[in-house]
Amino acid sequence: MSNLEGKVVLVTGATRGVGKGIAIALGESGATVYITGRSLEPDGSNKLSGSLRETQAAIEEVGGQCIPIQVDHSDDEQIQKLFERIEQEQGQLDLLVNNVFSGVQAIKDAYGKPFWQSEPELWDTVNNVGLRSHYISSVYAARLMSGQDQGIICTISSWGSMSYIFGAAYGTGKSACDRLAADMAVELKPDNIVSLSVWPGIVGTEQIIDFAQQATEDSDSDPFGDGYNWETPLLTGRAIAALAADPDIMKYTGKMKIVAELAEKYQLVDQDGNRPVSLRSLKFILPFSVPALRKYVWAIPNLKLPWIILLWGMLRSPKV
Repeated sequence: MSNLEGKVVLVTGATRGVGKGIAIALGESGATVYITGRSLEPDGSNKLSGSLRETQAAIEEVGGQCIPIQVDHSDDEQIQKLFERIEQEQGQLDLLVNNVFSGVQAIKDAYGKPFWQSEPELWDTVNNVGLRSHYISSVYAARLMSGQDQGIICTISSWGSMSYIFGAAYGTGKSACDRLAADMAVELKPDNIVSLSVWPGIVGTEQIIDFAQQATEDSDSDPFGDGYNWETPLLTGRAIAALAADPDIMKYTGKMKIVAELAEKYQLVDQDGNRPVSLRSLKFILPFSVPALRKYVWAIPNLKLPWIILLWGMLRSPKV
């Protein structure tokens, strides 16, 4: 995959998880990839922590070019300096991926409890770096892109914007990510800049795997479906790379796109060569709900439920 030669991209929060997979895929597509995160060097004491150096090595292993920059995205001044550096070094920015998120541990700690049983600071932990920081990065990216009369701002969101998953703070933040992407699209369109949000499926990141194991031990049930139809972080990156290379991408501005459906459209495969199905497909919903059906998944049609039916079902489902 080398369809982004000559493009300069930035992936925020790329030390591990979805951000790391996105950065690797954009690197294998030929882009020059800037990555940010708080940890520059590996921390051997924490098995779940990642580092910019490790992501850089993974990008270079697939033939990509990577520039790691240590950034704390809760600090507006550091974000501003990041974009100033990109402009000085490259003179352009073609794609911003708003991915950084710092609330996973807080969500794990609060899991299963109603919002009022957690401290109010949970809101800030989940939505400062992960919503507000996306807005700040988009401000500086748009200023740079508007001078080029082109660019893409991709905001990573989640099914949690539509359905209860990890609590009120998380769901509100993800709904706001979708709204942010849609409203920015209106204001960016005259400058030929695309803004859209992207929903991965269930992604087997380091922290989600650990989260699933912990939830299973605590409640004897796995909220993530025991690995069924999981995606790797690389698939999200390949979907974004395909979008960025699409000459007709402006038709998607202001919209929300699902990674598995993009993979189907662009004929992409995941790291293991498989292509997971959309979480709104009968091929996912039925076997996920009734595990005994998984052995017959080949016989279930890959039909996507209309959003109105999906919303109705989610509204009627138990919340916790």
